[in-house]
Amino acid sequence: MTRQDSYGNALSTDSTSATEAYDRGLHLFLGAEYGAVEAFGRAVEADPGFALGHAALARARMMGGGMPGARDAVAHAADLASRPGGADDRERAHIAALDHAIHGRPAEARALVRTHVRDHPRDALAAQLCASVFGLIGFSGEVGREAELLAYTSALLPHYGDDWWMMSMHAISLCETGRVGASQDLMERALELNPRNANAAHFKSHAQYEAGEAEAGRAYLDEWLTGYDARGVLHGHLSWHSALWALHAGDAQALWATVAAHVAPGTGHGLPINVLTDTAAILYRAEIAGLTVDPAHWAALSDYAAQYFPDTGQSFADIHAALAHAMAGDGARLARIAETARGFAGDLVRPVARGWMAMARGDWAAAIDELTPVMAATERLGGSRAQRDLLELAWVNALLKLGRNEEARRSLATRRPILAPKAPVAGYT
Repeated sequence: MTRQDSYGNALSTDSTSATEAYDRGLHLFLGAEYGAVEAFGRAVEADPGFALGHAALARARMMGGGMPGARDAVAHAADLASRPGGADDRERAHIAALDHAIHGRPAEARALVRTHVRDHPRDALAAQLCASVFGLIGFSGEVGREAELLAYTSALLPHYGDDWWMMSMHAISLCETGRVGASQDLMERALELNPRNANAAHFKSHAQYEAGEAEAGRAYLDEWLTGYDARGVLHGHLSWHSALWALHAGDAQALWATVAAHVAPGTGHGLPINVLTDTAAILYRAEIAGLTVDPAHWAALSDYAAQYFPDTGQSFADIHAALAHAMAGDGARLARIAETARGFAGDLVRPVARGWMAMARGDWAAAIDELTPVMAATERLGGSRAQRDLLELAWVNALLKLGRNEEARRSLATRRPILAPKAPVAGYT
């Protein structure tokens, strides 16, 4: 008897228990809920020879930051799949793409996924590798990656019907290409089908940010977070969104309470890339908004960045690590990034790092000179528009420091009009 997952894909297991546990893990993983590792673990306990179950466990461990366990699990999956009857062609291709992703070969993984979903569009766990701004397309470092992501989810959407996961993935693609109203409509449909889908709650926050719905966005997210397991992979990042809403509202008390409890290093269960980028961004955005930032926060974050990102290569993380080092006054760590950055947008990381260096010493003209060639291609650095507003606001702050107030206003009016009326930058009017 051929087993199938909830998306209709055949599974090479004869175990009902393994199938049910796999489906449960799939639901939890796609919704960014806590418990996917445990569910996939139950699947392979029920059937130790279930190759795709081991691959799913590898993916869940990867998303949880457990890379050694992820590498072990995907290796075991590949070994099982290579045996007679161990997996079908779809499962083997799925495992191969995941193996590339886990072992740091994103271009190869991306190419395999793009080919794979043409033949198996409803293989959601494989398709997910390229979805959202933190996927293989989002971190490709290429110009036009937002349009490519929209094309990717647009091609997949018709194959999924009323599926809450695919709706939320397409909604963020719409949001990041400026179709905010359509994004919000689709996000609401996704949340009606699965109100605890953390990805949809996350992407709704992005859409509300892009629509300028600060008060409504803050109220929705703070309420939604009360029912989200603090061990969930997105809890820290969603808390960053909450802190950002508080900053925009001028609520410094709530901002710092949220950062201290859920965002900063050592406070939660988020991925290191989220801990680093979220903390660096909120600290600097608070600083340029006129709030006082304890230097100890920057020192601790610089140490965290050096521990978890000792080598460059993840360009989005690298620009935030450079910011942490600059603000902490660690010239040696900063120089290493500024001089040797590699990765999908290493050519942009180097001038950004030098720009942070100039800002930290108050040389605003030099900062503008360094950032000028970067500002035309910030999408290549990765992250969402809301996250890249760190650069937009830093640029505006530097212009204001130089007395170029009209240019600062014009920059936001043309590049980020949603921020133009009331940008959270001290001295901006």
